[in-house]
Order: sequence, then C-alpha cells, then structure tokens
Amino acid sequence: MADTVSKTLLCNIDLQQYIFETSAYPREHKQLKELREATFEQCGDLREFSIPVDEGMFLAMLLKLMNAKRTLEIGVFTGYSLLATALALPDDAQITAIDVDLQAYEIGLPFIQKAGVAEKVSFIQSDAISGLENLLQDENNIGAFDFVFVDADKTKYRIYHELILKLLRVGGVVAYDNTLWYATVVVEEESVHDFLRSRTKKEVPKYFVDSRAAIMNLNRFLASDPRIDISQVSIGDGVTLCRRLY
Repeated sequence: MADTVSKTLLCNIDLQQYIFETSAYPREHKQLKELREATFEQCGDLREFSIPVDEGMFLAMLLKLMNAKRTLEIGVFTGYSLLATALALPDDAQITAIDVDLQAYEIGLPFIQKAGVAEKVSFIQSDAISGLENLLQDENNIGAFDFVFVDADKTKYRIYHELILKLLRVGGVVAYDNTLWYATVVVEEESVHDFLRSRTKKEVPKYFVDSRAAIMNLNRFLASDPRIDISQVSIGDGVTLCRRLY
C-alpha cells in the first residue's frame, strides 16, 4: 500500500516513494505501519491529515537529539505523529495531546496501547485554544514543555503561538506542520484553486484557501519574531521549527 503523497513538495512522486521505500518503511515501527494502514483504510480523503512516514521519523530523531521528556501535541487525528513521539521518548516521558475529535483518536489508540506506550499519553478532548488556555491555568505547566508539535486549524496558528511560548521552556522547540501548504505559498492567488485541484484531484474546500493565507501570514510573522530561532524544513508539507530564546 502506498502512503499518501499529495502533500509532498517533491515534483517527482517516484522520488518520494524511493525515500519511503528505501529509508522510511524499513525502519518504521510495526505499530506505526499498522496505524498508517488503518488510517488509510478507514479515513478516506481525511487520511491526508496524517503526517507522512518520513516526517514521523524526522520528528522522532529530533526528540531524541533534544532528550525531550515532556511534550505537547496540538491536533492528533488518528495519532501517527503521537505514536512516533511516544516511541521516541523515554519511559518516564509525558505527552499531552489535544484534539476535538475523539473518534479519530480512538482509531489509533489500540495501536498506541499495543506498542506499550499508552501510559505516556494524556489525551484531552478539546479545541486547541481552550485546551492551551486550560493548561496555562496550572502554574506547573508554565515553561515546562520541551517540545510542541502543532498540526491543527491553520487559521489559528498565530493564536496558538502566543499561548505555546508561555508553555514552552527556554531552549524548547515548537514545530508547526504544513507551513508550505501544498506548495501554494508560491502560487498566485487567482491560480490557487486550479493548482490545488491538479494536486488533490478533487474540488477545493474553502478552508484550503483560507489556510493558505493564514500560513503565509504565519511564515512572515515567525521570520520577524525575535523570541525564537527558526528553520523551515521542506519535509512533508513543510515543517517550521521554532526554538524559544527567552
């Protein structure tokens, strides 16, 4: 079964499959593979909400290099990135996961349990803003997180950013997913619908276009934010890493 490839930024789909088949699939954990296949089978077009396998490996490597122990995930879907994170973290790690969609999370939960990492995960069913604001009510959460992965409503990324910086420790990293948004950030506005239709092979929902504008605004903002170092990585659909400076 092929992975979803519509979000790849590579022009050559065969090259993306080469990456998957040569360096990603052979090292993919058994339960990650099973979760990826279950998502593909059960979620229809929504399966594109899941991160690709090479991005999961990238995040896992980053977490290990950071020696992260306390992480936050905003936007879970079926939990591929969540499981990749849980497998990468030590046994005493804590992961707080926030998503409004409990049903999608429950698709992935059996694989998280089967992998033996469920005790690391605390799932909160909530919209992201409310979930973040509730975390901030506890002083123990202020500046306490090593790493945050954000893959929720793109139009609210700027709001998330201000809340996240209060939760993230100095030197911690937040990773924003989809910051190149199907490569539309370099497409003229009047051509976005046609471009997306050519990539997705379907009609383009309004949120695709709204998300493009929000992502472009976010990218400009992050580049000018003195509180962070940034690196925009062209893996998957674009991931921007932000390291809190103060």
